[in-house]
Amino acid sequence: MQKTVALVVVCALLLGGCAGMSYTEQRVLSGGAAGASAGALIGWAAGSPAVGAAVGGAAGMAGGYIYDRYEKSQGRQ
Repeated sequence: MQKTVALVVVCALLLGGCAGMSYTEQRVLSGGAAGASAGALIGWAAGSPAVGAAVGGAAGMAGGYIYDRYEKSQGRQ
């Protein structure tokens, strides 16, 4: 029961914390989360999930920022 309540509270905080973000912030955060997840999986397979998550997160954030700049250059939000 306590784990369920804790999970609901964490999910509510994560979803509510992103409400006031700009498109750039959303894209960078999404890229970082996806990159960290993928990097952790690759790092786990290679023997160092923490390093993989750090490298993947940084690469994902950079990718999210570059994608945001591209979308804005195309006249999209």
